[in-house]
Amino acid sequence: MSATTSAAVRRAVEVVREDVASLHAELIRNELVIWTAGNVSGRVPGMDLFVIKPSGVSYDELTAEDMVVCDLDGHLVEGVHQPSSDTAAHAYVYRHMPEVGGVVHTHSTYATAWCARREPIPCVLTMMADEFGGDIPVGPFALIGDDSIGRGIVETLRGSRSRAVLMGGHGPFTIGRSARDAVKAAVMLEDVARTVHVAQQLGQTWRLDDTDIDSLYDRYQNVYGQQDGSR
Repeated sequence: MSATTSAAVRRAVEVVREDVASLHAELIRNELVIWTAGNVSGRVPGMDLFVIKPSGVSYDELTAEDMVVCDLDGHLVEGVHQPSSDTAAHAYVYRHMPEVGGVVHTHSTYATAWCARREPIPCVLTMMADEFGGDIPVGPFALIGDDSIGRGIVETLRGSRSRAVLMGGHGPFTIGRSARDAVKAAVMLEDVARTVHVAQQLGQTWRLDDTDIDSLYDRYQNVYGQQDGSR
């Protein structure tokens, strides 16, 4: 951004930088990533910009100043580091899903195991119905480097109530109204991926009826929690 960028725009960017930087600590705390893998991004409200983790920087060293700002084509706008290798995927999601305010990618153990199997996680738990509105879908395998992963995410999640996708042979991506919302979805995804895996080792599981899933999802999204939208 240039020196003539307004103070209001700069402040909006800095708020997202601070938020995205702090949310990376949640990935570590919830054991969703190792080393430098994984990333959180957040859209800058009202602007064609988003903030994302830099490539290859240790989580222990991340600060708000390290976060990089990109436009919706994935081009670097501001920052001293190169953006994440997943930037093109995040940018594609923001361009094609304007309702999305945050994107998260992890290699969390159980969710990634389902990605390796290329098998949807069946909605056998009320928590899955609440949070994801049904099964967790599988997206196509795609190589890193261009927007192929982003296309797979959008094609899989557009028209779906799920806020998580299991990208085949790669790892999970989650979306949300905000970066924090997307991180919450990533935490919940790993929890249900682990629980359903354990349940299936014990024996048969039963998918919830669609009518019950619809009822649970509606209650959780529209009734549960506080009036400020927190759940």
